[in-house]
Amino acid sequence: MIKTIKKGAVINNGVPVFTDKADISAREKTMAYKILRAHDASKGGKLMNITFDAMVSHDITYVGIIQTARASGMTEFPLPYALTNCHNSLCAVGGTINQDDHAFGLSAAKKYGGIFVPANQAVIHQYAREQLAGCGKMILGSDSHTRYGCYGTLGVGEGGGELAKQLLRNTWDIETPEVVLVWLEGEVPHGIGPHDVAIALVGATFPNGFVKNKVLEFAGPGVKNLSMDFRIGIDVMTTETSCLTSIWETDEKVEAYYKSVGRPEEYKKLGLEEGAYYDSVVKIDLSKMESMIALPFHPSKAYTIHELQADPERILREIQDECNESLGNQVSMDLLRCIKDGKVTCEQGVIVGCSGGMYENIEEASAIIDGKSIGDGYFEMSVYPASAPIAKAMTKNGISEKFMDAGVLVKSAFCGPCFGAGDTPAHNSLSIRHATRNFANREGSKPANGQIAAVALMDARSIAATAINGGVLTAATDIEYEVERTEYVYTDQIYKNRCYNGWGHPCPEEELRFGPNITDWPKMSQLCENLMVRLTAVIHDPVTTTDELIPSGETSSYRSNPIALSEFALSRRVKEYVPESKRVRDRTGDVPESLSKALSALGITEDDLTVGSCVFSRKPGDGSAREQAASCQKVLGGFANICYEYATKRYRSNCINWGIVPFTMDESAGFDHAAGDWVYIPNIRSGILEGREEFAAKVVSADGKVSDITLYCKGLSAEEKIILTEGCLINYYASKKGE
Repeated sequence: MIKTIKKGAVINNGVPVFTDKADISAREKTMAYKILRAHDASKGGKLMNITFDAMVSHDITYVGIIQTARASGMTEFPLPYALTNCHNSLCAVGGTINQDDHAFGLSAAKKYGGIFVPANQAVIHQYAREQLAGCGKMILGSDSHTRYGCYGTLGVGEGGGELAKQLLRNTWDIETPEVVLVWLEGEVPHGIGPHDVAIALVGATFPNGFVKNKVLEFAGPGVKNLSMDFRIGIDVMTTETSCLTSIWETDEKVEAYYKSVGRPEEYKKLGLEEGAYYDSVVKIDLSKMESMIALPFHPSKAYTIHELQADPERILREIQDECNESLGNQVSMDLLRCIKDGKVTCEQGVIVGCSGGMYENIEEASAIIDGKSIGDGYFEMSVYPASAPIAKAMTKNGISEKFMDAGVLVKSAFCGPCFGAGDTPAHNSLSIRHATRNFANREGSKPANGQIAAVALMDARSIAATAINGGVLTAATDIEYEVERTEYVYTDQIYKNRCYNGWGHPCPEEELRFGPNITDWPKMSQLCENLMVRLTAVIHDPVTTTDELIPSGETSSYRSNPIALSEFALSRRVKEYVPESKRVRDRTGDVPESLSKALSALGITEDDLTVGSCVFSRKPGDGSAREQAASCQKVLGGFANICYEYATKRYRSNCINWGIVPFTMDESAGFDHAAGDWVYIPNIRSGILEGREEFAAKVVSADGKVSDITLYCKGLSAEEKIILTEGCLINYYASKKGE
């Protein structure tokens, strides 16, 4: 189905021809580089300085971003900035705090000249697709699934600090990325949907880091065979490959799309250029695609449904054992209980959000379910359209009626099930979802409380096939069904009547509305010449996700309160992390004595010394763009992270923007140090400012033994060096160094 080819290619007569000669300068001919360079203030430099055309944030992130920019001197939004309310839309948990955030968002949109999309009108990315995307444009979002490549738009998901920089008229700085050509051929068989292709792509590229921090460029004869809904269903999931962003060639279907949403001027032709160079190639034969399932706890745990059906006990046992090991034996997940009479059974199906909630997915699922029943057993099913315009079309075209007659719940636009704030599965049950992620601790599970749920990703078509089979796992390609296509007629009347659009018209006299949970960022101290950090968490899992660094779900309600939110940091992975970090920050418990002994062993004093906490993990930061994965560490007194590599560029950037030194080390050296040990890095401040990338550090263990360790801090830009030494992005601007 999918081949990854680690070899350069040059476009010759419209097709890729492999070459052993790398022609880096010919990257400039790619669609990706043409768009990047059009937004690059460096004028062709190796370090790109990007300014975006528009930005989007949702109600978990926009309060912190605006508070950061406001504290740094922002007076108005310098670019269109849409604030959507699709994550904390359940305003029944935590008192008034979610709706208080929404009121703050509307007041900020009025004061600074922004766009406000009220709760349940649209999920963040659907609004951006309909109202902000354009061929050749770039959009920055504080959500990792900011992907609009099939609309000719480079979408980038980053932490809040990078959005604050744009609000302060600064730039997004990246080293020139590699570009991977994704070559599509053939036509998908009946029953195959975009999630089947996406899961197969993630499975082929994520585990080996084949496209990490690179740009994916989709082209080939297979593109024309895909509808726009199908294309975006693949595109939005490229985030899970760990790529930087994505772009597709455009055609008459893209042109028709922009006409349909009332913005025909946004279309222009994007395509392959002769001589364009690509660093590697991914080939996808759409005609050979099969119905797929991504098993817990990652979208890359990809299997064909037929493969799982043929050998369920072996596969589920392997996945189960791996999952339980990653959970640190806090709770035992039992996937084997899902096998009944030799068949895999599920108890829940969900079609939702920016990946599943598209009109075509929902229409085809309804055609499968039409005239049937999901039964009165344990299996339940919910459908969430991605926007109110889609919901309106579902009602008008009889789609909602088909679902409701079958016992399926039709709900409003909401991202909650993607991150554990809606449709939480029952303990030790298997939920199948056309959603973006299935990480551990993401879907409402609380391992520390003995609660665990397993989520698998599947396409809407196979979810519907499973639903009419009483929850028995079924591939859509194994059933007979027909789809009578109805035309999706987009209307923006709902948005015109309900959404506030103040872009270009700020009202400085407008008062911001603050609820009691909305607090300012606490003061952050500068980095001294020398750094002493205590290891308060040591994690040897292969990957540590942002959902482990700061859990999603119910903690989302506290995202506007940095101090309250920090209490949840690593709470579902290392319960001791918060109290241990607070002891270091506040110099309580055994910290004063332990620190004194460590200083004595090193023969140094506290003069010009920053003392803080530190996390070691092998590969941290996979998943969400949420900056709180880093900011919570800083609020608790964190000043450094140590790892072998960072899972994503965005998490590393979050660390830098919050003044956490992003150290790496050679994996071959190993890390056999324990929580409670101290790590001393002398001359760190001057070293960073001078551009040093290697630091000779020392570790003091609990018994006073001193050992050497080499740490690296590579690839910092001039701005990042100052942000780190100033202590965080807010300090950077407050010191006027960000002007």
